[in-house]
Amino acid sequence: MATKKAKKPAKKAAKKAAPKKAAKKAAKKAAPKKAAKKAAPKKAKAKRKPNAAFMKALTPSADLAAVIGSKAVPRTEAVKKIWVYIKANKLQDSKNKRMINADAKLKPVFGGKGQVSMFDMAKHLSKHLK
Repeated sequence: MATKKAKKPAKKAAKKAAPKKAAKKAAKKAAPKKAAKKAAPKKAKAKRKPNAAFMKALTPSADLAAVIGSKAVPRTEAVKKIWVYIKANKLQDSKNKRMINADAKLKPVFGGKGQVSMFDMAKHLSKHLK
């Protein structure tokens, strides 16, 4: 009987030590490992060709022509010219830079709205480019 009592405390001590071992293993796994090999230098990528649909010249409507000019331009150039106009006239909202305040020329382009987000601007521009 004395041997049975001696085994029980030994098992309890082993159970208490188990969480400590698990914590040590987790700490070892979390430690950063050194890189075994250096990465090979990347090859230079070839320049991408622009999609022909983006480069197609579109004619702006009369409302949009008052802002960017009446010359036919690709959609990307129209967006650039709108941004030049917005920056030159300081139409970006001072608190929320994502919002654009429309002036008298931009209001008809933005569908009569006084303020449009920069993400919605492309949607409004597409209606004025044909």
